[in-house]
Amino acid sequence: MRAGQGRSFFLRRLHSLTGIIPIGLFLVEHFFSNAFATKGPGAYSKQVEFLSSFPFVVGLELFGIWLPILYHSLYGFYIWYRGESNAVAYPWAGNWMYSAQRWTGAIAFFYMGWHTWHLRFSGVHLLTYPGSAFGKVQNELFGHPWAIAFYAVGIICASWHFAYGLWLFAAKWGITQGPISRRRWGYVCMLIGIGFVTIGFATLYSFRSIPQRPYQPSANEMDSYTMR
Repeated sequence: MRAGQGRSFFLRRLHSLTGIIPIGLFLVEHFFSNAFATKGPGAYSKQVEFLSSFPFVVGLELFGIWLPILYHSLYGFYIWYRGESNAVAYPWAGNWMYSAQRWTGAIAFFYMGWHTWHLRFSGVHLLTYPGSAFGKVQNELFGHPWAIAFYAVGIICASWHFAYGLWLFAAKWGITQGPISRRRWGYVCMLIGIGFVTIGFATLYSFRSIPQRPYQPSANEMDSYTMR
């Protein structure tokens, strides 16, 4: 094997692995933490406070979330650029799945960028004021008429991309061998994707169904509108 081929093989395997660890694990945690919104603003704010209390939280985010997502996304765009999809000319299931995986990944990437910028890096700093988290998310949903649709599309795309990514990971790494095991694992992955969409939509409904909560903190940084 030539050096270029070996490097490409390694980068593709790293791309596949980062999609599950740590990005997939982060996605599971993120959906789980956001689901606390179904228990009300107080429970959601306490969960955000718990996550923001981790030591070296910025370093954990940088090396455990942001850099892996950046590598996985950019190399995924590179694979897309170098590949050829013939879903229209040859409408086989695998070709359509290939195209759907690329498009959902691209949409999820831009959704995560927008979502992270607005909730993590602009406005009220949630690491300092975790009690403002519920109201800040509501402000995004109530403040922009198109935001609710964008969130819904983002949830669907992230769920699909992760679920099908699990199927691809098992096939590429030799965990599922043969058409029968891959078909059975495909059913499991489909249920996982449906479960993520259901949880995401239930969480979205919780933010929309509760009246808008104020989220601007008071002079006392320990004061909270939603944790009382």
